[in-house]
Amino acid sequence: MDVVSMEWRDVLVASWPVDPEVVARRLPDGVEVDAFDGRAWLSAVPFVMKDVRPFGIPASVGRTFGELNLRTYVTGDAGPGIYFFNLDANDRLGVALARTLFRLPYYHAKMNVTHEDGAVEFQSHRTHSGVPDLEFDATYEPVGEPAAASPGTLEAFLLERYRFYAAGRSRVFCGEVSHDPWRLAHADATFRRNDLFAANGFEQPESVPHLLYSPGVDVTAERVRVV
Repeated sequence: MDVVSMEWRDVLVASWPVDPEVVARRLPDGVEVDAFDGRAWLSAVPFVMKDVRPFGIPASVGRTFGELNLRTYVTGDAGPGIYFFNLDANDRLGVALARTLFRLPYYHAKMNVTHEDGAVEFQSHRTHSGVPDLEFDATYEPVGEPAAASPGTLEAFLLERYRFYAAGRSRVFCGEVSHDPWRLAHADATFRRNDLFAANGFEQPESVPHLLYSPGVDVTAERVRVV
């Protein structure tokens, strides 16, 4: 049953390959690393959550704010999905509702998102108490025209997932989202500051990230369930 409608806009997916054991140590029981070409992937994803509102309510009453997350790719009893290590957002009500309804690790942050000549400048400063500090400052833009990902490619592996897992105190929760297939372009990005790895207990990968941009998708999300 859908409970929330929203739009995800100006999405950067910056993905670093890592040893699967590095990720496996951080996952809860009930989910396992989903690898591509023998490697796990950690993705930094800044974007804009636009017109977030209860399902069936007009978009005009929705809330719009920036979001920044670090995620990896897993499989569990419900199938392939995404596991989030953090989701920082610039909306106190949205953070509270997401932590309650979707059991996701959302944290308060101040963000500034601007656009100039087709590029997106995204800045985030975590303000949530009791968790590690997190600063992020990057500029990104698409290279070429967006198109659907071909099956079997890294692009499809990273983006064509319609399920997320979240860890509870003693259980694993799962949620489903629905949207059209992603339209993706390669991207250029400059990272002036990126604390996502350090804030989540990872070393900064030494490899060059795989960069993708999407103008976005319209999304509905269901209530989470125990798996």
